[in-house]
Order: sequence, then structure tokens, then C-alpha cells
Amino acid sequence: MLSKFVPQMNTSPLQNSDKPVIKWLLTGCVLVYVMVVVGCITRLTHSGLSITDWNFMGSLPPITQEHWQERFAKYQTSPEFIYKNNSMTMDEFKSIFWWEYIHRMIGRTIGFVFLAGFVWFLIKKKFRKETLPKMLLLFALGGLQGLIGWWMVKSGLVKDPAVSHYRLATHLMSAFTVFAFTFWYALQLMYPKTEAVESDGKKLRTTAIVLFVVLIIQIIYGAFVAGLKAGLFYPTWPKMGDSWFPSETIMIEEQWWRNFLEIGAGVQFMHRTIAVLVVICVAILWNKSDKLNLTKQQNLGITLLIYGVTAQFILGIYTLLYQVPVVLGVLHQTGAFFLFTVCIYLLFHLNLKPVPNGDSK
Repeated sequence: MLSKFVPQMNTSPLQNSDKPVIKWLLTGCVLVYVMVVVGCITRLTHSGLSITDWNFMGSLPPITQEHWQERFAKYQTSPEFIYKNNSMTMDEFKSIFWWEYIHRMIGRTIGFVFLAGFVWFLIKKKFRKETLPKMLLLFALGGLQGLIGWWMVKSGLVKDPAVSHYRLATHLMSAFTVFAFTFWYALQLMYPKTEAVESDGKKLRTTAIVLFVVLIIQIIYGAFVAGLKAGLFYPTWPKMGDSWFPSETIMIEEQWWRNFLEIGAGVQFMHRTIAVLVVICVAILWNKSDKLNLTKQQNLGITLLIYGVTAQFILGIYTLLYQVPVVLGVLHQTGAFFLFTVCIYLLFHLNLKPVPNGDSK
């Protein structure tokens, strides 16, 4: 597949006059990725409720024993400690505190990087006229992401110390949304329309969009699985226990739709099923692309999807069989992030239409 290239644009990010802005946006993408990974570790190590307050500017971590005692005393008043972790020692508390603290500080670092870069490029007049509104939108999305994070944590600071799986999914998808806009804007600067070339890519757009929508639904269900700990219900493959559809553990609620949104076994069933749909969508995309004249970038996106979805599917099975150990859980979420990134990359290049040199909008 990679041999089916057509002549490409001469412009590369390193030669582009927008190089500093591109690097800034891609740095933001990397930071969002790191935040998602650390957030996954924070969830899998049950660290997310270790800090019971929220400060916009953040604070220094505990240094002295006295400071640690103050932090631990606050945690000891939380529902999670009272109802679940009342035998926790100081050393155990430190291990969960650090993951949540690092997660929050990465979020604040992202805010600082975006703000500092925005102000600097604004002063230096590095932004194109059409770029400025996009940057303002990124700021709004980033601020919303922080608020959603606290809204999610707050749902676990109640008598039942468990974060709502709906809020967890909202928090995860808000991070993915910030990444998507940032990456898309970077791609727009890296590959100007005036440098685009003709291809048959438009024939794959509908299939790629369907794949992207199915993938987003799958990622949301992945968050539901994490929030409900649904991955522990049936650590078997390909069947769920001895059945393809164990109705006795799925069809519990009278309102049938709630069984597939709020019941652990039902949510796991949906996650398994949609995973197969993602594989089918990628296979269809691959089959359609085989007879088309595509650009280097379009071919690369499809090839990465094939390898990525294969690895992710296998990784998902092993994560299930081994009952979601931290390492496999983190790798599985990283795989989802990778597929999400490649889908955006592919959709961008399938959507890229050549225009005359005088019109780059």
C-alpha cells in the first residue's frame, strides 16, 4: 500500500513560515497526551480522590512531615477514606497523592504553555488573521476541561465514594476534544491547501467519518467500562463466561437501555461489540482504498489504522483476560488515543482539497 504514492507537496513543517506556531501546537498535543496517560494511571491506582480540594493556581506539594499530616488529615475526612480506606497508612496515602498531584500539575502546565505561547505569538504578530479565533476557542475548551475535571472528582466526594462513569467519560472526551482541535489546527498550518494535490481520497470520506464516529462511541464506552469497573465482570474471551450474551447479568433494569449504559455486564458487552465494529470499519476502509490513487499521507493514515486497530484489539483481549492490570490498562488507553490521532490525521488529508495559490482559506 505504501508504494502507491502520487507526487507530493514540497512544503514541510520545518520549511513553513508558521514553524514556531506549529511547534507550540504540537507541544500542546504531546502535553494533552501525557495528561491522558497520567490520568489513566491515576484512575487505575485509585488515586483520583486523594486530594479533596481544588485550587485554580495549584499549590506546592507537602514537603515536611507536618505538611503531610495536614494533607492526610484532610483525606481522612473524605468518604473514600471513611468507607473504603480507613486502614490506609501515611506511606500508602503518599503513593496515591502523588499521581493525582502530578495529574493536576500537568493540566496547569498545559494552561501555562498555551497562555504563554498565545501572548508571545500575539505580540510578535505570528498568528494569521483566521487563526486567532481558533486559538481563543482552544482557550475556552482548555478552561472547560479543567472545570469538568473538578466536577468529576466532586462526584466521588460523597457518601458513595465512586466517580460517576458519566462524568469520567465527559472528562476524558473533553481532553480528546482539546487534542483534536489542537492537532487539526497544527495540520492546517503544516499542510496549506495551496500545496495540496489531487487524489481519490474523497471516495473514502464517508467511510472514514463513520469509522471516526464509531471509534468515539467506543472510547466513551471504554470510559464507562473504567468507571463501572466493568472489565472485571467477565475476564474471558471470546464469550462472556459460558454465553455470548449473559442476559441474567445484563438485563437487570426494567428500562432496557439502562442495562447498556449503567450495568457493568451490559457495558462490557457493548464495548466488546463496538470493538468488532471498529475492526470491520477499518477493514472496509482498507478494502476500498486498495483500488484508489491516494497521496502519501492518506496511505500512511490507512496503514497506521490497520496496524493500530490490530494491536489495540489484541491488547484489549489481554487487558480483559488479566483483569485490567495497570500496565495493560494504560497501554490500552494509549492505543485508543493513537487510533483517535490517526483518524484525525486521515480525515484531514481526505478532506484536503487543492485550491489556487491565491486562496488558502
